[in-house]
Amino acid sequence: MKKTALLIFSILMISCGEDKEVLLPVAKETIVAEVKDHSPIYFFFKLEEKDTIVDVNRNNSISSTNWLFNIDKRLPLRKVILEIKKLQIKKDKSAHKSATSENYFTYTDTVKKNLAFMPFTKIRYKLEKPDFNVKYFHLDRNDLVHYNELVFSKNQLQEFINKLPNPSRIYFSFDKGMSFGKYIEYKLFIKNLEITQLGVSVNSNKEYIY
Repeated sequence: MKKTALLIFSILMISCGEDKEVLLPVAKETIVAEVKDHSPIYFFFKLEEKDTIVDVNRNNSISSTNWLFNIDKRLPLRKVILEIKKLQIKKDKSAHKSATSENYFTYTDTVKKNLAFMPFTKIRYKLEKPDFNVKYFHLDRNDLVHYNELVFSKNQLQEFINKLPNPSRIYFSFDKGMSFGKYIEYKLFIKNLEITQLGVSVNSNKEYIY
């Protein structure tokens, strides 16, 4: 009952007497099942005429705690990342920041039917195309992977990576126009890649959005 109540609360929040809904991304696995001592931050989906607005409620963001980013899956990735970068800077500069506090994305595990958490504290986002000397795979909103002049299905990515020359340090970039829900789907997909090629590694602390 407690888990169910927590899940419902994460999806629906009452603010200023108005119902505001956060539709969380969904997945079929849990990375982290529980986070204690946390502050919730909500990214609401809002339409103004034909423009999508990220309405951020950061009133409860206490720097000494773990931050839970409850982000509506419909929001465009680039606009979400712009707000995340501001909050990362705010927390990093806070005199009250705890050395052990982490940042997590929240999502719903549809198999276990619980709220789940994805840590992203160490990731630094670059809102630009990587330099020419960076070896990276660009993931678009249509499940296609771009590598140099090649384009192939994301289901071929693992095989492609395991044929890279040794050594290789690779990065990932993401289509700025994809939804945040699609981004979380990709993040879990990348996490589950089985890289068997010796000398090939992924830099998971830097991501490019363009």
